[in-house]
Amino acid sequence: MKSLKTGIIILAAGSSSRLGQPKQLLLYKGKTLIIKAIETALWSSAHACVLILGANFESITKVVQNTNVDIIINHDWEKGMASGMQKGLDFLEKKLAPDQVILMLCDQPFVDSELLNNLINKQTETGKGIIASHYNGISGVPVLFSSIYFSELYDLKGSEGAKKVLYKHSGDLAIVDFPDAAIDIDTLEDYEKLKKGS
Repeated sequence: MKSLKTGIIILAAGSSSRLGQPKQLLLYKGKTLIIKAIETALWSSAHACVLILGANFESITKVVQNTNVDIIINHDWEKGMASGMQKGLDFLEKKLAPDQVILMLCDQPFVDSELLNNLINKQTETGKGIIASHYNGISGVPVLFSSIYFSELYDLKGSEGAKKVLYKHSGDLAIVDFPDAAIDIDTLEDYEKLKKGS
């Protein structure tokens, strides 16, 4: 069986309004969250990776410009996550023609390359069209979508996230348990807890 081509879209265009500063540039264990996300993606078995920036892209670009990741600036970031995801998907389709894509965020500090590889391997094992991380009783990002769902991802509007497609096709879903994906950084309190290791 030929191995499927996998692309990764790192969604990092938000303004971090609840935090009051760009969460992408928060330091954890000596690295910014954005660099950790990029390394996680690049060290996985995926074939290509694209980073979607928007708010604060000037300062973030300075931090990531020497990485090996393709970068897209989504100037429509205020319209919601859908537009950035679609720009990333369009880029990967032209560059790679992927059989599947993984959507990931930059504010889940415990997501690692092993998890991304487990999503890819689970798809190979099960043949399911959607493979999601599972935590706190929900299925969510990072999440893998087979190309049969690309058209539905393109149909999303504004702040609609990929979960809409995920839940619509729950019969074609397999999960990978990863409790630590529940930890994300939205507020200063979240960040303080992360630094304290709680």
